[in-house]
Amino acid sequence: MTRWMMAGAVAIGMLCSVPASAEVTFNKDVLPILQRKCQVCHRPGEIGPMPLQTFQGTRPWARAIKAAVVSKTMPPWFADPRYGHFANDKRLTDDEIATITSWVDSGASQGDEKDKPAPVVFRDDWNIRPDLVFQLPKPLKIPATGTVEYTYVAVSAPFKEDTWVAAGEIRPGNRARVHHVIAMIRPKGSKWMMQAQLGAEPWAPGPTRHGDMLSASGGDTSVLASEFFVGYVPGMEAQRFDIDRSARLIPAGADLVIEVHYTTNGVEGEDQTKVGLELAPGPAERLFMSVAAAQPNLYIAPGDANAEATAILKFGQSVDLVYMQPHMHLRGKDAIIEVKYPDGKRETLLSVPRYDFNWQIVYYQRTPLRLPKGTELHLTGHWDNSRANKWNPDPIAAVRWGDQSWQEMLSAPMGVIVDRTVDPKTVIEGGGFPGAAEAQ
Repeated sequence: MTRWMMAGAVAIGMLCSVPASAEVTFNKDVLPILQRKCQVCHRPGEIGPMPLQTFQGTRPWARAIKAAVVSKTMPPWFADPRYGHFANDKRLTDDEIATITSWVDSGASQGDEKDKPAPVVFRDDWNIRPDLVFQLPKPLKIPATGTVEYTYVAVSAPFKEDTWVAAGEIRPGNRARVHHVIAMIRPKGSKWMMQAQLGAEPWAPGPTRHGDMLSASGGDTSVLASEFFVGYVPGMEAQRFDIDRSARLIPAGADLVIEVHYTTNGVEGEDQTKVGLELAPGPAERLFMSVAAAQPNLYIAPGDANAEATAILKFGQSVDLVYMQPHMHLRGKDAIIEVKYPDGKRETLLSVPRYDFNWQIVYYQRTPLRLPKGTELHLTGHWDNSRANKWNPDPIAAVRWGDQSWQEMLSAPMGVIVDRTVDPKTVIEGGGFPGAAEAQ
């Protein structure tokens, strides 16, 4: 995933990796790098502001690309390299930066057509091979101004049988206005967002929706029965679940409900988001599921340049940790996820010293990390609510948890794998996020 607008300086020694006599060309040297690290975002319909699939499309941006990669702000990656090893790390190597730099400095030539690698093929613009595609039944209208509450729309009928899913992807129909989209599993019998039924009008219950549901049910938490399945925020790629013999399960009788959140930008618009599912060949040996740590009881004082909050997630079963995704809003400054093992040993799994609301990356473990029963994950976040934060919507406001980007959140959705014999409701022993593991 890539956006090119930056500046900086590269170490002189880095350039020594490209012999002075070697001719560096787009077709032979640069295009393979773009295919590996950039085209997933820089192609038509994706978040990248310009396609980087051809010489003609790339050449006008040559100097901007050099500035971007030399400053190491592109491809976007915010994890501190001292902690963790991640499968989707798209940082360029020193040799790749040197190659792009040498190409630009030598005139950015195209080179011989015979040196071009075969183009990367994207299936109907999807990054997965979807067997099932669900879409908002009709375009949702987005006003030019004002606040748009979270909106819920059912996009599937109840599944007739257990359905195992290898990968999922959400493709917004209007990226300029889509704040986020989440496809949720609503299990059979759940009253969660019951007004959102297939064929019904979009349901926007407002920011007190969960409290309202609990109150109406007399405190019965089963009304929150739902599970995060696959999501979209800027910077988030398609999600794979077929890791280490696992897959996600949509139980028979469950349906899919989409939660969409739009932001206004002064011009009316509309959106008709799609959800694609790539099916597993059959029942998986292991179950991939979502969990989350969160701290809804936030208070950030006006002007506080380093406000802090924490959240804890304790596992009641042994799990294999697959990914982590710290989430905050515009005042978000940094985030750390640490593990505390049952024997008391502590370790930093992920440190994001410069959180960026515009690129909410999911950090996939290079190898799933085994966490024994009783392990705790500790999430710590900091916010800059001062005037020094150029993104701060209102530095004199006291800030609490809320849906909108001018409010704040502290959460960390995560993916874990468990044995199929494990009851998902027993995976979280303490902390977490209510309703995160209720669907199975």
